[in-house]
Amino acid sequence: MRRSILKMLLIFSLFPLTGCWDKAELNERAFVQALAIDLNDEGKIELTTLFYKPGGAGGELSQQAQGGPRSFNIKTVDDTALEAVRDITIHLGRKAQFSHMRVILISEKLAKKRKVGEVLDAFSRDHEPRGVISVMIMKGKANDYLNIEPFIESTIGEQLRSIEEGNFRYSGKTIKSTFMELSMQLKSETGVAKVPYLYLDKKGKPTATVAGIALLDKGKMAGLISSKNAEGLLMLANQYGNGIIEFPCTDPKKEKRNKKESFEIGQMKTEITPKIIGDSVNVHVSAKIGGSVGDLLCSKLETKEQEQAFAQTAGEAVKREMEQVIELLQKKKLDAIGIGDRIYRKDSRLWQRWKPNWGERFARIQFEIDVEVKVRDTGMNIGKPMSG
Repeated sequence: MRRSILKMLLIFSLFPLTGCWDKAELNERAFVQALAIDLNDEGKIELTTLFYKPGGAGGELSQQAQGGPRSFNIKTVDDTALEAVRDITIHLGRKAQFSHMRVILISEKLAKKRKVGEVLDAFSRDHEPRGVISVMIMKGKANDYLNIEPFIESTIGEQLRSIEEGNFRYSGKTIKSTFMELSMQLKSETGVAKVPYLYLDKKGKPTATVAGIALLDKGKMAGLISSKNAEGLLMLANQYGNGIIEFPCTDPKKEKRNKKESFEIGQMKTEITPKIIGDSVNVHVSAKIGGSVGDLLCSKLETKEQEQAFAQTAGEAVKREMEQVIELLQKKKLDAIGIGDRIYRKDSRLWQRWKPNWGERFARIQFEIDVEVKVRDTGMNIGKPMSG
């Protein structure tokens, strides 16, 4: 009986402890939409923070009627990113809240001089930033991009993330890289990471363009894959979603030699198999593609043979794109495909011997590429060019 009474007293004594001891009122926080991280001339971190500006009692419609901006920037400078974050309160009087942050922008200058992982280390330890935040590297000053007016989204932070996701999903001209994915790539055996590249288009009103892929080696930017070659890299890495493959007309007629046809990729799966032979390695790449006819200018797909010939031409174009990217990566000695990671999982002891000079060994790999294309749809105009 006494033990039962004691248990009940202990349970009731815990009730007063269930209050919100760590509560934070909304008027004590400012919600971050984006971060721009630069390196100033003194080698210090220059942090520009984009905050969402709430609409007040009138809400969103009220703010639009007032014509005021939906966001504002605050710049702080310090030796570390975390100290620069804490200095925000000097200007704003509120604590920065990172749970709604959309994107982190890192200048190319900083990425070449400092390890990106070291700069972002404090954010990886904080519970507020989410692992799905987009991370990008850009040409020029990172904070310049936060002054651009968004086209359709509420803030430029949301706009940049929307551009990255749409480009990756529908065009294949860049990669989608989240904070968590970047962390995993930096800690991989090869240490090579792929990050979206951003630059300013200054023709007329400045606009931001997400195109191309920045390559990080051991934490620092070591190369750039153009938007033209980004598709080939995504294909090799089995990260390609949708996009268009162009190839010259095969018609021998002079007036059609310079024209190009296209094939829209709707589904693609790539498998990479390293083959260890003695003290060397060869790699077999197998790609299976399904999609639909895009531009049909000189070919006809009225018979099974014609359809197979068109598919073969599209497959050869894909193979050329892959070969061009492999050549670029081997020149840079950067294993952005993850061959080393596969060898590590297959034979960890062998990898430990190869790891110290893996870049040199990667540059000597012989690749064998097989591409299979299936035409799943010829469109509403069946298999004839619209021009006849």
